[in-house]
Amino acid sequence: MLDEQRTGLVDYQMLIGGEWVEAADGSKMKSENPYKGTDWASVPDGAEADVDAAVAAARSALNGEWGALSARDRGKLMRRLGDLIAERAEHLASVESTDNGKLYKEMLAQAKYLPEWLYYFAGAADKIGGDVIPSERPNFHIYTRHEPIGVVGAITPWNSPILLLGFKLAPALAAGCTLVVKPSEHTPVSTLEFAKLFEEAGFPPGVFNVVTGGPAAGAALSSHPGINKIGFTGSDATGRKVLQAGAENFTRVTLELGGKSPNIVFDDADLEAAANGVIAGVFGATGQTCMAGSRLLVQKSVKEELLQRVAKRARTIVMGDPMSAETEMGPMATRPQFEKVMGMLARARDAGAEIVTGGDASPNHDGFFIQPTIVDASENTDLEVVRDEVFGPVLSVLTFETEEEAIEIANDTRFGLAAGIWTQSGQRGTRVAHKVRAGTVWINAYRVVAPNVPFGGFGHSGIGRENGFDAIRAYTETKSVWTELTGATRDPFSIG
Repeated sequence: MLDEQRTGLVDYQMLIGGEWVEAADGSKMKSENPYKGTDWASVPDGAEADVDAAVAAARSALNGEWGALSARDRGKLMRRLGDLIAERAEHLASVESTDNGKLYKEMLAQAKYLPEWLYYFAGAADKIGGDVIPSERPNFHIYTRHEPIGVVGAITPWNSPILLLGFKLAPALAAGCTLVVKPSEHTPVSTLEFAKLFEEAGFPPGVFNVVTGGPAAGAALSSHPGINKIGFTGSDATGRKVLQAGAENFTRVTLELGGKSPNIVFDDADLEAAANGVIAGVFGATGQTCMAGSRLLVQKSVKEELLQRVAKRARTIVMGDPMSAETEMGPMATRPQFEKVMGMLARARDAGAEIVTGGDASPNHDGFFIQPTIVDASENTDLEVVRDEVFGPVLSVLTFETEEEAIEIANDTRFGLAAGIWTQSGQRGTRVAHKVRAGTVWINAYRVVAPNVPFGGFGHSGIGRENGFDAIRAYTETKSVWTELTGATRDPFSIG
C-alpha cells in the first residue's frame, strides 16, 4: 500500500536510455489523487526535446544490443518481466488506484493478469516465421521475412494505464521493436513504477523509455519522423489528431478508440444474469472503460422488470475509498472527466430526459464521485448521452420489439467496439452476433478479454487490432527476398 505516499508529494523522474532524468527544461507537473482531490505526486513535464532524446535512445537500442538478440532471448527477458510484474502486482495496483481512483481490487486483478500478455507473446517471439513462396521461375528461390517495424510510440490512457500498455508492449517486444511510452498526464505514475522493472529484468538500456508530459509531449511523439509506428488508446477525437500527425511521416498506426456499446437483452434472457451483466458492463470501473456497455437495448415486453432490477441494484452500489475492499465504485479518475460527465447529465435533464436513478454528484463523498445513473431514453433517442461516449457511470435505456429492430438500433452509432447479447437461444445469439457491427461480441457475458483474442473496433472505434498472434504482425514489416539460383546472364532490360 502507499499510505506513506498518500500523505506527501512523491517526486518521480522519467526513463530515457536507461537513465532516470528530469525534463530537459526542468518543468514538472503534478498528479492528482481523485479520491481526495489533492495532488500526491510530481513528475517531469516533458516536451519535444525529451521525445527527441527518447526516440534516439530507442533507435540506438534497436540498432545495438536489443537488435542483436535472438528471438528466443527476447522471449526469456519478456518472461522474466512477467514474473516481476506478478511479484510486484500489489504495489503496482496500489499506485494505479491512488493515481486514477479506480478500485484497488480491480487494478490488482489487472496487474495480476498482465503477466499473461508477456508470457503469451514471449512464447510467440521465436515463431514469427516467413513463407517460402512457390516461384513460376525455376531460377528463383523466394521467401519472406517479418522484420521489426522499428521504434514504437505508445500513447496510453488514464483508465487502465499498465494493462493497456501491455496490449502494445508485449507484441512490440516479441517482434523485436523498442518503445517510447507517453502515459496520460493524469495518471503517469504507475507507468513510471512499471518502468523500474525493465532494468531488473535485464533489458538493455533504451528498449523501454517513458516520457511524461501533457499534450505537447503527445503531439511531439505522434509527429516524430523517427517513430515507425504509433499505438494509441483514447478518444476518437484525439485518435483523429494522432492519425493526422502520423500521416505526415507515413507512420503506421493502431488506434483503439471509444465506444458506445450496446447490451441487448431479449425477452427469453435470464434476466437476473442480464441485470448483473448490465450493472458490471457500465458501472464497473465507474464506467471508465472503452468497452462500457453504456446502451441497454431491451425488448419492450421485459423492459419494466429488467429496469427495476438494474435500478434497484444501482441504488445500492457502495461508493467510497478505492482502496477499501467494501467499495464497489470509485470516483471519476480526473477533474476534467468529472466536469465533462456532469455537463452531459445537466444537458440531458435540460432536454427533458427521464432520470430513473442518480443523475448528480454524490452528496455523501468528497472527490470526483458521480452517482450511478440510468437515463430512460426510449422516447428521446437523440440525446447526447445516447449518441456520444460518456466514459462515466451513465446507462442509457432504449427499447425494441423485434430482432431486426434491435440490430438496427445497435448499429445506429459511429462506434463499433463491443456488444453484449443476452438470450437463451443459441441460434439467436449467434445470428445477432454476426449482424452487429462490433469488434468484440459477448453472448450472455460482458467485459472479458484475453491476450490471445484480438481486440479492437469498427468505425470510430479504431484501426487495427490488439492482442492475438496476428497483433505481432502489426509491429513488423514484411520483406520479400528473391534469390537468383543459376547465375545465368539475364537481359538487363527485362523483368523476371
